[in-house]
Amino acid sequence: MEIVCRSGIQVTGEDVCAVRDDLIVEDRIRLFLNGEYLTTLVASPDRLDDLAAGFIVCEGLADRVASVNVSGKDVYVTAPVGRDIRLEVESSGGYRVLGEPRKVTSSITTTAETIRAVTAAIESDTWRRTGGVHCSVLFCGGKLATRACDVGRHNTVDKVVGYAALRGLDRSTCILGCTGRQPAGMVAKAANAGIPIVVSRAASTDRGILTAERAGLTLVCFSRGERFTIYTHPGRVSDVLAAIKKAQP
Repeated sequence: MEIVCRSGIQVTGEDVCAVRDDLIVEDRIRLFLNGEYLTTLVASPDRLDDLAAGFIVCEGLADRVASVNVSGKDVYVTAPVGRDIRLEVESSGGYRVLGEPRKVTSSITTTAETIRAVTAAIESDTWRRTGGVHCSVLFCGGKLATRACDVGRHNTVDKVVGYAALRGLDRSTCILGCTGRQPAGMVAKAANAGIPIVVSRAASTDRGILTAERAGLTLVCFSRGERFTIYTHPGRVSDVLAAIKKAQP
């Protein structure tokens, strides 16, 4: 990722000193779909092919991407579009396509141990260095497939999903881990990508949980250390469901 160094004045109590901090670069990326301008994304300017492919898939415009070409800060995607395109601004400040997300169909299950492993993998060296990025990870077949950082939490999801889409990974067998909150727009991204389980270190919202429930997606939030909260479709977390049944009279 592109990082720059900037000077500042640090104040600690009564002490004042000059400092130089590492900062993440924020840029504007123009996205074109099938030869037509679609939108401009505010993002960290790396992995632009994954970002663009993931945006198309996560917004439910297409289930697959035929090609991606990057020319400077312009990205051109070719994909078989299956719905009308109407954009709205979401809570993250980015754009999302209006409409209900797709239903998730997957028979995979996971365990509390795997959820904790996904959570541990979310933290990145870039975050520790700058404190200015979100991060997402994608676990496929129980192993870390990819990790992406970005100034926008929604972009990190697009990047890991785009990575999977461009490499033909079966997203219905994957688990998505995120640092960011899970409002409806974020949950819809995972659902449109066909990912059955989302794990976040942060909170959801009421609409985020409702979206996950309707989409058939298992939403796990506040995942920190040994603790996590399952809000929807807990049956996919096999050992937790077994423990609940055992505790019932």
